[in-house]
Amino acid sequence: MKSFVKTITLAASFLICASSFAQTPASAVNAATVKASAAASSAATSAGSTATNAASSATTATKAKVAAAGGAADKVWLNTKSNVYHCFGTKSYGTTKVGEYMSEADAKAKGGHADHGKACKAS
Repeated sequence: MKSFVKTITLAASFLICASSFAQTPASAVNAATVKASAAASSAATSAGSTATNAASSATTATKAKVAAAGGAADKVWLNTKSNVYHCFGTKSYGTTKVGEYMSEADAKAKGGHADHGKACKAS
């Protein structure tokens, strides 16, 4: 993306300089060149910043965890690796690498304990 922006900036500067040179005296060419270069640089920086922000947003969206199918308000998600269960609506509900949905009583019967010691609220 950076090389594309540099190429566009260079091409814009060249075209602006060439058109300014053909129509104005030498002293005006230098002023026009400086202005054109500054404008092209500003546009390239803005375009690069926008592209960076868009890429950052896409990366953030990609990292968002998606809950496993099958969850419900009356079930907890038991992380079968750590033996910690997570309540419906919490950040880790259905999103750990390994686990399964079950009732809170079943999770406790399997030796599971609540995340941070907080039992789920009865709905």
